[in-house]
Amino acid sequence: MAHLGPVTDAHRFDEAGLARYLADQGLDGVASGLTVRQFQGGQSNPTFRLDTADGNASYVLRKKPPGDLLPSAHMVEREYRVMAALAQTDVPVPMMRHLCEDASIIGTAFYVMDYLDGRIPDEPSLDEGYSPEERTAIWDSANAALAKLHTVDPETVGLGDFGRPANYCGRQIARWTKQFEASKTDPMPDMDRLTEWLNAHPGVPDAVSIVHGDYRLPNMMLHPIEPRVIAILDWELATLGHPLADVAYTCMPYHMTHAEKALKGMVGLDLEAMGIPSEAEYLEKYRVRTGREAMPDMRYFLALSFFRLAAICQGVYFRGLKGNASSANALEVGAKAPRLAEIGWAIASREG
Repeated sequence: MAHLGPVTDAHRFDEAGLARYLADQGLDGVASGLTVRQFQGGQSNPTFRLDTADGNASYVLRKKPPGDLLPSAHMVEREYRVMAALAQTDVPVPMMRHLCEDASIIGTAFYVMDYLDGRIPDEPSLDEGYSPEERTAIWDSANAALAKLHTVDPETVGLGDFGRPANYCGRQIARWTKQFEASKTDPMPDMDRLTEWLNAHPGVPDAVSIVHGDYRLPNMMLHPIEPRVIAILDWELATLGHPLADVAYTCMPYHMTHAEKALKGMVGLDLEAMGIPSEAEYLEKYRVRTGREAMPDMRYFLALSFFRLAAICQGVYFRGLKGNASSANALEVGAKAPRLAEIGWAIASREG
């Protein structure tokens, strides 16, 4: 669960100026003043809770981090656009209130959305505070929400130009190779081998949907007491692309050990006893919900997922070294990159 705390020194901004600006935009309750606190968790765009002084409204603000940023990273404008578009569908997203691209207001672009009362899971295994029946329902709700997302017609919701649909996987490999090389600090042989394997792999047939890019339980909000997803969060990596990339990303915990706590995996757990579907069961439910005939190339998409997350974690580590990461444990998170690359290479190089 993400915890609230004081705004960190690295992310301070003119809170009074923000309140005046948002009041001018007509945001309810803001004219009474704001209390700003920062969510202590997450590694990408700093996130804050805004409470109005009159106690009648609460909002969430997400902004770009300060300092020099890697190319195409931290696109809060895209987060805002995709969630605003999906609000007209049955995909669970928060209500968007305002996007500000004027960096003079608080130092970076930002957006404001409604605050939702709910629970954000720490672990995909839902270790603490959930019954087996609740885990079954939550995993099924996450599966259903992903299927809903992937069956939205991008053109219908005004997202037909949200990405270049062709050659999504090739473009992902190129993008994250570039990001990784820009933030590389030490040799990482498994990442080099994994990159080479992905580039050499025969192209997979294109399929196009809106993809989230970081679809996992810790990026979802659950109802305060019911075992269901009420909002999908953290849309920074959303684009048009291959839906199976999202599916594989969700399945990464099935390939990471639970004993390595930093990885938040599920290998070694009795999933049946815990009420968590097996990977095969999860994939089959998604297949049925989306009407797919088959789920080909899952090994490729899993390898791609580990490659991407290793590159993301390396970027977190790089920002941590520079002092502008959005979370205090950035160096710890970044240390996962070599292990993720190792697992990804193991998946890529296995036979079958």
